[in-house]
Amino acid sequence: TNHEDYDPTVTTCLLEKEGEAWKLAEGSLTVAILESDASHSEGQITMEKTPSYFITKEAPRRVFSMSRHTKLIVVVRDPVTRAVSDYTQTLTKSPGLPSFQNLAFRNATTGLIDTTWSAVRIGIYAKHLENWLRFFPLSRLLFVSGERLVTDPAGEMGRVQDFLGLKRVVTDKHFYFNQTKGFPCLKKPEGSSRPRCLGKSKGRPHPQIPSEVLHRLRDFYRPFNLKFYQMTGHNFGWD
Repeated sequence: TNHEDYDPTVTTCLLEKEGEAWKLAEGSLTVAILESDASHSEGQITMEKTPSYFITKEAPRRVFSMSRHTKLIVVVRDPVTRAVSDYTQTLTKSPGLPSFQNLAFRNATTGLIDTTWSAVRIGIYAKHLENWLRFFPLSRLLFVSGERLVTDPAGEMGRVQDFLGLKRVVTDKHFYFNQTKGFPCLKKPEGSSRPRCLGKSKGRPHPQIPSEVLHRLRDFYRPFNLKFYQMTGHNFGWD
């Protein structure tokens, strides 16, 4: 992405692919390669995005080996909502899936949470962050709020642009709220025939989950959330 021009690439990184962060709400991570080399033109940033980076044990070492100057953008959302969204996505592909509570608990009577289930495991952000901090200082990571990405996309994109050393060219004027989807969309750039919105698979209604199940899951995540707040220096307000 060229520093001086408005190109929706960086924005779309967060609002489309990592729009899963606000709907599927995965602990998504975008890699931004900042240093110049033979394959980079001056004033350009190469970005690559893969939701599984943040939770993959081998990823920090491999990214560090590629470039220790890399900056990392992580999109996070309330892990309880994230888990339900994850389940909703899977349910559309596998209608015969057991109930959310049957998957979330090893023992429903005692309330023991099954941390081997990926929908639960992904939301233990503090554990995944510890792995990354073994290779990268905290200053190399930016944590984007999935909730604020919906309610204030321009504000969050402002933080992203500052973090990457870009001029703030993506502002409020580049967004509008789609009432049907319930999410902001990017207004169409010049030369494009349509705005950029999340796809048809986004914005599905969630299944009804018993409140007691959600309360137990929230209790489970609370200490991990508090540790994550301490590690990042930011209270995301999930509790």
